[in-house]
Amino acid sequence: MIIAVASGKGGTGKTTIATALALAAERPVLFLDCDVEEPNAFLYLKPELTVRRPVYRPVPEVDEEACTSCGRCVDACAYHALLALGKTVVVLKHMCHGCGACAIACPTGALRETSHETGYVEAGRAGAITFAHGELGIGEAMAPPVIRAVKEMYPDWEGTCIIDAPPGTACPVLEAVRGSDFCLLVSEPTPFGLHDLRRMVEVARALNLACGVIINRCDLGDDRVERYCREEGLPVLLRIPYLPEVARWGAEAISFVARLESWKTQMAALLSRVEEMLGGDRGHQR
Repeated sequence: MIIAVASGKGGTGKTTIATALALAAERPVLFLDCDVEEPNAFLYLKPELTVRRPVYRPVPEVDEEACTSCGRCVDACAYHALLALGKTVVVLKHMCHGCGACAIACPTGALRETSHETGYVEAGRAGAITFAHGELGIGEAMAPPVIRAVKEMYPDWEGTCIIDAPPGTACPVLEAVRGSDFCLLVSEPTPFGLHDLRRMVEVARALNLACGVIINRCDLGDDRVERYCREEGLPVLLRIPYLPEVARWGAEAISFVARLESWKTQMAALLSRVEEMLGGDRGHQR
């Protein structure tokens, strides 16, 4: 069972929920922090990190002797990562998506792929939790290769996997939630919360992902998120009230399930309910 915890925006409590689920699980779980631009789940889970690996992505390199300056590679690049300056072709590495179209288009074979380090992944354990996260390098723009590397750290894992997805609905989120069995959408009862929940629901449906909603700080704001969920047939799986002490504990990197046994029980029950909605734990291999 692979559960992605996502939201259309930052600040809804996504990481708070994801780490609480992992800590409340009554079984060994795999936790993957795929928010590689701002990984922070480790602050709550406090894993002992024993593995660190660099992440590379392919970028083209021009053989100036073989290059005839025909410009076909520049025309083929959908991301404008190649620039023709006179008889010289310049590669803008940070804009390159590594698709290989330029090398295919080159009639003289003047382009070859090289490896560019774009970030790193780390892994370890926190009690019964197997943990991995990644971090995008400073100045790097392409998060998906690092996210893929995080998801590939434990390819033979069987059982429950919790993915902490990045905020938003762009390419990093698609890469993080793709292949999941269920998507927990964390929202808040505000106009911004509703707007971005709508966008994330569109993403989940486009990927054919089953999903349910958690409304955080449910006693603030208005009822428009509740009404939207009813209209769209989205199950609201949990409502969490505003608790000032949770914010204080969060500032100290302490999960609220470590202090409130009743909420630990509710998080464990939430995992069981998702499993029931999926028809039981199918031992999905990652």
